[in-house]
Amino acid sequence: MAAPGRTQALAVRSWIFIRDPDFRAKAQRVLDLYACTFEGVPLGEDDYVVSSDEKTSIQARCRCHPALAPGQARAMRVNHEYGRGGGVAYLAAYDVHRAKAFGRCEPKTGIVPFMTLVTQVMTTEPYASAKRVYWIVDNGSSHRGQKAIDRLTSTFPNTVMVHTPVHASWTNQIEIFFSLIQRKVVSPNDFTDLMQIRERLQSFEDRYNATAQPFQWKFTTSDLDDLLPRLNRQTLDRQEESSAQQPS
Repeated sequence: MAAPGRTQALAVRSWIFIRDPDFRAKAQRVLDLYACTFEGVPLGEDDYVVSSDEKTSIQARCRCHPALAPGQARAMRVNHEYGRGGGVAYLAAYDVHRAKAFGRCEPKTGIVPFMTLVTQVMTTEPYASAKRVYWIVDNGSSHRGQKAIDRLTSTFPNTVMVHTPVHASWTNQIEIFFSLIQRKVVSPNDFTDLMQIRERLQSFEDRYNATAQPFQWKFTTSDLDDLLPRLNRQTLDRQEESSAQQPS
């Protein structure tokens, strides 16, 4: 029994059903690109793979009392009260085989900010003169569907947009980079203004590009083929449980 006045910890496991009918085909394209292959053909030295997405609403929250650094036996102390200084969206593109990150801050996400990021990357070398640059994106509104594919290739003919399956952002390596941003830049959230956020993001990006190595991505198409039958069985089991719990 929990002590009076304290909340008992609750273990929770969550899941989401696979809803994309083309899940395997889309996931295979992404995973094969990480393994330097596209549609059965090895990538050449003049081919590049870029993973991209947006990290929305990074808030500038100025704490009313300065945060206290952690000690040998004391956790960091962060004042709960804060003043709001607005928010920005951080858009980033990550070259998965060169560990090169490109980022920019925008007032909000959308087609125009995303294409501005694309232009930032595609007007620099080696991407500007590359044979192919594969852009891996999720199904967010900034880059969803065939219209986004056509918009990208009409602006930069040497690009190929590759969508992850629906509800499968875990296949997009940019999410690993964003997890680093969250832990090493954004947390704890204690910024005086938006300029401080921009400066800290830029400083982290510069240091990252000077020292980083590519992520050791180990999940392959073979691993996917081992996983999917188990997921399908679990999906059927969950659906049967949900049906059984419905009132007759």
